[in-house]
Amino acid sequence: MSGETAFALAAIIYLVVAYGLGSMLLLIPAYWSFKRAGWSGWWFVTLPIPLVGLLVLWWFAFGHWPKEHGEPQG
Repeated sequence: MSGETAFALAAIIYLVVAYGLGSMLLLIPAYWSFKRAGWSGWWFVTLPIPLVGLLVLWWFAFGHWPKEHGEPQG
């Protein structure tokens, strides 16, 4: 394996690990935020998906929260 190939492979591994750790740092609080608002915590799974995650965050921020109105939690 040449030096350039080894460097490229190490860079890819580093980026995958960094993305995974960064995602965990953001997704764990997102899970609890959804739960505290009265929604299923599993909505956090949509957040890493491009565009879908952004739309879910907008929906979550500006939408109807069941817990505010005393509705049963989903």
